[in-house]
Amino acid sequence: MAVCKAWRAVVSEYFRRQVELWGSDTQESLKTKSIAIVGCGGLGSTLGITLGSSGIGEIHLVDFDTVSIHNIHRQIAFKLEDIGAYKCEVLAKLIKSRCETTVVKTYVQNFDEFSNLNIEVDLVVDATDNLPSRVIIDKYAKSKKIPWIYASVEEFNGQVCFFEKASFKAFNITDRKPGGIAPPIVTFMASFEANIVLRYLAGLPIEKDRLNYLYFDNSGSLIHKKFDMPI
Repeated sequence: MAVCKAWRAVVSEYFRRQVELWGSDTQESLKTKSIAIVGCGGLGSTLGITLGSSGIGEIHLVDFDTVSIHNIHRQIAFKLEDIGAYKCEVLAKLIKSRCETTVVKTYVQNFDEFSNLNIEVDLVVDATDNLPSRVIIDKYAKSKKIPWIYASVEEFNGQVCFFEKASFKAFNITDRKPGGIAPPIVTFMASFEANIVLRYLAGLPIEKDRLNYLYFDNSGSLIHKKFDMPI
């Protein structure tokens, strides 16, 4: 019993600053929430680190890829010694090292395979790098009647949208690969996405079915535009 009380005290102190933000009841409610992060690369690294230490009860990490040397400069969960390891497994280990209360499950497979497992989550969080995968995520989310969050990043711009009723089919679906990229825009957009995830799970207001398009212009100023998605 003494050990249990001591651990509760540690957990309470761990989340102290967040509890100051929205109270203990909201923080406790996060324990009952579960999400799937699809993709554990650039976006997924930041999502895993920030959301994994927020008090969410269960996080499912889906990624079939291994760490390559060209990933490391912008995929902040990985080190040189991780080359060749599965991204989802490395990220899971990092999350657990930062917050023992979070249950982390890994799936070395693509999302299509994961969706066949029929695992229940409150929210699917996109951290992929291709449009066809997002079409599959959208179809799955609609079939489960759960929302999902789309995010993409390229060069000096990024997009984020919380999909509830709108269809991802509004996008022109191609298999083009993203262009060049630097680390700051990746972590910036992933943090924007993570903030929406956490606000939604905590029951705070968010904009739904509205595309956020953010970019840095030639002078380095941040421009933020919003577009309503067709429903």
